[in-house]
Amino acid sequence: MHIIDGKQLAEEILSRLTHEVAAFHMQPVFCDILVGDDPIAEQYVRMKEKRAERIGMRVHTARFPETITTDALIQEIHTINALPGMCGLIVQLPLPPSIDTERVLAAIDPLVDVDVLNPHTAEQFYADTSSLVYPTARAIMHILETLPINLSEQRYVVVGQGRLVGKPVTHLLRKRGGNVEGISKETPDARARIASGTVIISAVGQDGLITGDMLQPGAVIIDAGTSESHGGIRGDVDGATLGDIPSYWSPVPGGVGPLTVACLLDNVLDVAKRKYPPSI
Repeated sequence: MHIIDGKQLAEEILSRLTHEVAAFHMQPVFCDILVGDDPIAEQYVRMKEKRAERIGMRVHTARFPETITTDALIQEIHTINALPGMCGLIVQLPLPPSIDTERVLAAIDPLVDVDVLNPHTAEQFYADTSSLVYPTARAIMHILETLPINLSEQRYVVVGQGRLVGKPVTHLLRKRGGNVEGISKETPDARARIASGTVIISAVGQDGLITGDMLQPGAVIIDAGTSESHGGIRGDVDGATLGDIPSYWSPVPGGVGPLTVACLLDNVLDVAKRKYPPSI
């Protein structure tokens, strides 16, 4: 079994971005809004900010108390949307229960919506008219494209159909002409359907959901699920049960996660190129 090194793949993208940002005629600005003081969320946000700073982007820090109202947060987002050089604005989810998440996401300017969570941006993505791709789905596709397998000959099973990962990666695979089955909580005979896949992509967020005895020999498994368990971040796949059953495995941590951050920042630079094209 080969372990897919997401950190190395991310480093390759970040290295390219460093050179491109340095050569660009303006400094793109990135902002990840955080509401509340959850230490895990703060860790995620700071990691993205550090990566952005490392490749030469400017970070606009936006931290708000959990007591902020939906209307006040939306007003803050409108202000950030209009900042000079703003090329990427995301909101760290989940938001506190008192906040109307859908209204907040709809307030992000679609032009700088690098997480693709504004309804307008999402609609463009599924209509294949957007240049922006959900970062985690983009990361998964990048992993698959690096493997020495014929992507058109695979049977893909995508476990979980959430809007951040499962649904968009299912769309991207079908767009490429893949034989894809999406599995949700309501899908009957899920175990047998997973066993039929030559490429399994799991994005549920349930520790130990998939075990080695559910896979066919030689399968590729991409773990994109995350949950907190035993004091750390765990994926959907129970790695201890895999043995040599899969041919390739992208684990959690160290697989899709680092690559997602790199793809997010690649989206930011894509926005910069469209929003601030070099003058001729």
